[in-house]
Amino acid sequence: MGMLRFFQVLGGLALFLFGMRMLSSGMEKIAGDRIQGLLERMTKGRLRAALFGTGVTAALQSSSLMMATMIGLINTNLMTLEQAIGMMMGDEIGTTITAQIVAFDIDYFTFLFVAVGFLLVEFLPRSKWSDYGEVVMGFGILFLGMNLMSDALEVITTIPAVEKWFVAMGQNTLAGLLAGTIATAVIQSSSAVTGLAVAMGISQVISLEGAVAILLGANIGTCATGFIASFRLSRAARQASIAQILINVIGVVIFLPFLSPFIDLVRLTSSELPRQIANAHTIFNVAVSALLFPFVGWIAIAARRLAPEKKVEDEVKLTAYIDEMEFVFPSLALTEGRKELVRLGETAAQMIHNSRLGLIEGDVEAIEWVLQQEDGFIDPVTDLLENFINGLMRQNLSTAEQKRCFQLKNLLTDIERVGDLAEDLAEAAQRRISDDTPFSSDAIEDLDRLCRHAHETFSHALRAFQTGDRELAQRACIMEDEFDHLYIEAREGHIERLRVGVCAPEADILYTETLRNLERISDHADNLGISTLRN
Repeated sequence: MGMLRFFQVLGGLALFLFGMRMLSSGMEKIAGDRIQGLLERMTKGRLRAALFGTGVTAALQSSSLMMATMIGLINTNLMTLEQAIGMMMGDEIGTTITAQIVAFDIDYFTFLFVAVGFLLVEFLPRSKWSDYGEVVMGFGILFLGMNLMSDALEVITTIPAVEKWFVAMGQNTLAGLLAGTIATAVIQSSSAVTGLAVAMGISQVISLEGAVAILLGANIGTCATGFIASFRLSRAARQASIAQILINVIGVVIFLPFLSPFIDLVRLTSSELPRQIANAHTIFNVAVSALLFPFVGWIAIAARRLAPEKKVEDEVKLTAYIDEMEFVFPSLALTEGRKELVRLGETAAQMIHNSRLGLIEGDVEAIEWVLQQEDGFIDPVTDLLENFINGLMRQNLSTAEQKRCFQLKNLLTDIERVGDLAEDLAEAAQRRISDDTPFSSDAIEDLDRLCRHAHETFSHALRAFQTGDRELAQRACIMEDEFDHLYIEAREGHIERLRVGVCAPEADILYTETLRNLERISDHADNLGISTLRN
């Protein structure tokens, strides 16, 4: 019987975690785009960052998710360490909402939440109602897991050895602290360990002293996720994870000498043990954040000094925005992926311009730059972006997010091809110089006009995609039609010049291939414009 109840606790914990993830996933889908806008506005100051951290963690029910996101943002230079520390303090407060929620007694509605959520997900797929259904069903499953754990714990603690262990935990703060730290590091969810402590309180199998010790340990153990993730990232990201450890360890050290009066204070807040446990968690985190907030600058200095120096400098990053840590926030990942794609496109546009300099003016340095960019930037960044988008598509995305992923992937192909075609133009310019291939003045004039037009069309299409400017996208599509007419005129003019002997026959293949490559660049620019108009 004891083993069966033990398995019931594990199953209840699994349901609790599953419910939390479903709840978090649904909330992220509902608020994803809003989070990106808020992130840009709310993280500019420390207080704003703290408020943002509190609100988002309270809504998404995942402090580990927030920490991973912060590390990703620091790694891509979108957030300073001081801003991240402010957000961490808000995050510490926001994560206490879980304990406050699960301390409510809503047994009668648990299965109703599961049923209603299931109906919304099952019968209204690919709609916002399905996302709301995930939230409702996740909420119900979370409470179902809580009920299973509390029921099983009530029976398990009748076993003398288990009862003795729980009593010892209440009497030995260090044992409870260690248990909370290890459990949170393994489960990677301080909210789950807090929920387990509340479940123990519901079953009356643990004292308030023991529960508080576990909660203090959970605050330290939650640092494990970010700390482990930071090892493969930049030094700034490692500093952020160390700052989180400093905040939580300092908070625990401050409270330990005053544990008895703190527990007496908590007892005054409610007559029910589960609510006392939840209140202890909230009071502790609010107090620590308030006490340490004025010292954000000092914590940042300490984190910078404690972050281990690498013997070899961090490798130069080819990408400026994307990072796999952003997968925890797909909406943010999509926005940063879009920025990275635009950055790639800007390089491709410059390659078109420099290829024109090589073709028309014989600029050898411009040709070399284009060839270097293709192998050293366009190809590797394309691979990184493709892997990033593929990884993002494996996440739990909303229908709108899936659509945006497909758009990015299609446009990545177009921009990569523009880079390849610009390389072909540069190689053509290189051959023209090395072979001293003659172009007539009329041929050069037509070629210059087409190069400029292709570059302008692609630049307009790229800017329209970046800004969402539909008028500019429409203009790019019109310019592509104009290019087709210019291309036909240039090709017919070339044929006529060949016929009358103005153009040399040995220039025919090189010139014709160059015209065709410019036409293809214009076609890919048209794809960018059409994509912006459709999305």
